[in-house]
Amino acid sequence: MKPVVGTTPRVVKSEQEWRAQLSPEEYAVLRRAGTERPFTGEYTDTKTTGVYECRACGAELFRSDTKFESHCGWPSFFDPAESDAVLLREDRTLGMRRIEVLCASCHSHLGHVFEGEGYDTPTDQRYCINSISLKLTPASE
Repeated sequence: MKPVVGTTPRVVKSEQEWRAQLSPEEYAVLRRAGTERPFTGEYTDTKTTGVYECRACGAELFRSDTKFESHCGWPSFFDPAESDAVLLREDRTLGMRRIEVLCASCHSHLGHVFEGEGYDTPTDQRYCINSISLKLTPASE
């Protein structure tokens, strides 16, 4: 994975440490910017109230009250939990221009953010995030 220019992750591990901590599928997405197949992720249709954390480092990324049904095949959120929870960078892979979303804490790949798609959300943004990049911590009942 290319380093993020101009910022240093708070959680730093060697590639061997990441490989030991993550499953091969998690490593492929989080550390190699892969994508899970649509409609296969654990959280695509989840409606549980709680906090979505980075599966690699545990940082809070999104809250369930910003999750919405976009029918795109991946969990969608209209806003990160905090303004500095994620980093954005240009992604020109696959012959197109997209905006990649990374965990600000460990710089792991989460997915992409899209704007102007017409969803009825407060931000007109769709953070399209791989389920395998997330861990849901349900709210206390």
